[in-house]
Amino acid sequence: MFLQSDSRLGMRAAAFAFGMALSAGALAGDADAPGLVLSGFGTLGYVHSTEREADYTNSSMKASGAGFTRAWSPDVDSRLGAQADVQLGQRWSGVVQVVSEQRLDRRYRPRIEWANIQFQVTPELALRAGRIALPAFLAADYRKVGYAYTWVRPPVEVYGSLPLPSSDGVDLTWRYPLGEIRNTTQAFFGRTDMGLTSTTHVKVRRLSGFSQTVERGPLTARLSALTADLTLDIGRGLFDALGAFGIAGDALAGRYEVDHKRAALTSLGLAWDPGHWFIMGEAGHTHTESFLGTTTSMYATGGLRRGALTPYASVARVRADTPTSDPGLPVAGLAAASLSTAVNLNVGLNALLQTIPSQSSVSLGVRWDARRGVALKAQLDRVTPRDGSRGTLINTQPGFVPGRPLQVASLALDFVF
Repeated sequence: MFLQSDSRLGMRAAAFAFGMALSAGALAGDADAPGLVLSGFGTLGYVHSTEREADYTNSSMKASGAGFTRAWSPDVDSRLGAQADVQLGQRWSGVVQVVSEQRLDRRYRPRIEWANIQFQVTPELALRAGRIALPAFLAADYRKVGYAYTWVRPPVEVYGSLPLPSSDGVDLTWRYPLGEIRNTTQAFFGRTDMGLTSTTHVKVRRLSGFSQTVERGPLTARLSALTADLTLDIGRGLFDALGAFGIAGDALAGRYEVDHKRAALTSLGLAWDPGHWFIMGEAGHTHTESFLGTTTSMYATGGLRRGALTPYASVARVRADTPTSDPGLPVAGLAAASLSTAVNLNVGLNALLQTIPSQSSVSLGVRWDARRGVALKAQLDRVTPRDGSRGTLINTQPGFVPGRPLQVASLALDFVF
């Protein structure tokens, strides 16, 4: 079951890593033998939203959330994960991470998030191959592990801009000091082919980018950039129908369909954490020439640590830099038989454009480290979709009103073992 995957490369890497792990376990009696470490993590979450005409969720890759589908939902944040790390001598190592959480098909089918082999070329330089986490944003390496961060969930305005957190390919990581500054430079190249539902797929080709992380004392900073060729089945029927309306329809389909379109993301994150308190913030910019649009996003978070309690506050914003509506097909002069079809196509197109997120939120929360490896969190959010967009909400209904604030209450139990 754990080796189910949407990528043959990911399956091969996972099988190879687990095979090496079993070999490592067989040799555990030898002091110089490879070592195997098994671990797990999870979140039990419960979320309430006051919006009854849409669902609040933490990712566009989920089928439902809190609000319209159900007032209180466990599907927003709940997940369970397992990880196997194997060390084969001084140069070779491998890791497999499997996560089960709700997906677009409403199932909790486990998916391989990581499955890669690493060769330590030198003490400073490492090469990996397989399924690898994309190093965008500060929490890229642990965004699925709720226990590792203070919030109930990373700010959706920023982290929602990269719903696919890993790719199948290779990366090269160089760690080196410059005086008192610890530097990590990472370059990567890969691809992704994932079935979202039985009829919807996403293909990412020629994905490449880099990440630069610097650390000095309590300061951490990360700059990342990536670009890729993106194909997405969503809206395919709509765009085929638009194409039947001649030059105007072809132009609209060419402008908005996601068919081998270049997508780019850049992000910058800063965190200052001297121990008893912390502040952090990130900003990101995404660009696609399709109905996915172009956005700019940011958040800022600050908190205090007082024993086992960590109260915190956040503000976040994502702004649509491209229009969230379009006049669509010209309808003047159309025959009655074509008029109704054109109007419906325009409605469908604008429903897609409303998915370009424009939203702001203010959050207050507290984390209680109840015991080692267990944290209980509570968070209140006031979320406001803006600019005619539905924001990051999903499953919007005819009665949904853009610009109407909603309140979200979240409880989460995070654990590692």
